[in-house]
This record gives sequence, C-alpha cells and structure tokens, in this order.
Amino acid sequence: QVQLVESGGGLVQAGGSLRLSCATSGIAFAITAVGWYRQAPGNERELVASINILSNTNYAESVKGRFTISRDNAKNTVYLQMNSLKPEDTAVYYCNTYPPQLRYWGQGTQVTVSS
Repeated sequence: QVQLVESGGGLVQAGGSLRLSCATSGIAFAITAVGWYRQAPGNERELVASINILSNTNYAESVKGRFTISRDNAKNTVYLQMNSLKPEDTAVYYCNTYPPQLRYWGQGTQVTVSS
C-alpha cells in the first residue's frame, strides 16, 4: 500500500520559515522523482519543486531562492525548506511523485502565512 504523509505545516508570519516533511512507504523511493505541490483556495494545484533520483532540482519561479527541496533516501522522505515566506505562499502543500500519480495524493499539510 502506497502512502505519502505530509507534515510540518502551520501558521507563520511573513518572512518566517517552515520545513515540510513527506514520509513515503510502498514506493521505490530511491529510484523515484518526487515533488512538492500546493493548492490555494480557488486555484489549481501547482508544482512547487521537484527532485530527481540524482537530486537535481527544479523550482517554480515564484519560490526560487526561497524554497529548497531535498531528499533522504535512507528515510524514504522528501523535505521542503521554506524561507522568507509570503502571504501568497498560503496553501495546502502536498507531496507526490513527479510527475504525480492520481492515486498517491494525500491529505496535505496546511501552510498559512500572515501579513
């Protein structure tokens, strides 16, 4: 059974930081590209960052220089370090494979940035 469980969200003031974690099970994590996605109210879900099996990374323009995606293959976990947070970063954040698999979407973790 595949599970991707996000954690680490919360309420933070603008300019603050949060670190999200996504613990996975049931997938061959070390040979799977993974990504962080987010969905704000009224918006479509969008890719925030991805990391491939060589740890090469890509970021949405809106988060470049502020967010860092990383992976720990020993723990089957992917992280998203978010610095200099802005109110427009407020969203539910999800992890999934990259590209995403419909059946792997979890509950996500809420990130709220106050101004």
